[in-house]
Amino acid sequence: MTQQSFKIVFMGTPDFAVPALEKLIDSRHKVICVYTQPPRPKGRGHKVIPSPVHQIADDHGIELRTPKKLKKNKSEIENFIKLGADIAVFTAYGLILPKEVLNAPLYGCLNVHASLLPRWRGASPIQQAIWAGDEKTGISIMQMDEGLDTGPVLKKQAVPIRPQTTAESLHDELSAIGAAMIHRTIDFIAEGEPPDHEMQDDDQATYAPLLTKEDGRIDWTQPAETIDRQIRALNPWPGVWTYSRYDREKGQHTDKQTKYKIIEAVPSTDRFGHPPGRLIDKAGHVSCGQDTAIKITKLHPEGAIKPMDIISALNGKYLELNQTFEII
Repeated sequence: MTQQSFKIVFMGTPDFAVPALEKLIDSRHKVICVYTQPPRPKGRGHKVIPSPVHQIADDHGIELRTPKKLKKNKSEIENFIKLGADIAVFTAYGLILPKEVLNAPLYGCLNVHASLLPRWRGASPIQQAIWAGDEKTGISIMQMDEGLDTGPVLKKQAVPIRPQTTAESLHDELSAIGAAMIHRTIDFIAEGEPPDHEMQDDDQATYAPLLTKEDGRIDWTQPAETIDRQIRALNPWPGVWTYSRYDREKGQHTDKQTKYKIIEAVPSTDRFGHPPGRLIDKAGHVSCGQDTAIKITKLHPEGAIKPMDIISALNGKYLELNQTFEII
């Protein structure tokens, strides 16, 4: 069996892409160039920070390119073609690839996508799978074409979504799986045994759009199970939040709107018979739609230095019993 070594261009940006890049750097193949998003201001000080993938490329002395766009960028397209790559790996890069780039590597461009395609094409597949209540998700290794995650799938691996699964835990699990899968897939191709191409059924496709901050606002008229999934899916970003017209300084309800970030909660089997949005007891139960309730275990009230449990929030007068959170 031929042990061919490929020249690889890697295209990725966030933490999710780092294990795949590291796996390929440590393989028999050679990562000849890394493409990533340009450094951007972050944090309160707006310090310009390179992406996680950028940092790994720098650490290993790999050629690095950070174009703001590739589509209709003639010079960057020409530079990409001149690399003479055997294959390109795309994982959470964040830029659209023009046809010239897709066709330039000898074996095309492979995408490490965090869902079981064609379900959850798009930008937020991890979060949407949890929020929708899917029983499983996974990684798809896809041959890229000009559509949005529409190309044929070479490999899939499924993982269960459990009642305790969070976006953070699923992100890390899928990131590690994707790294191992893309490494194996490239080895197969290099050894002359490419995986079968499974065409996607567009009629079964669902889409995972970019998340916005407004996605995190709680609708307390929804059942507790739905709100629980929202909390697990959307932390740490965009975060899950609600408002209440409670003034901590005055210790009473006023016209002032206070924001509360809900970080952790668990659905309750108890039934309280209260209208949605009411903080029922010191255990942190809040009434939800369909006579359900959810128990808040960690939250971050506006004005507090850090997140806290419900007892600390009550003792610190950030909350009061029977307080009502706003209904959308």
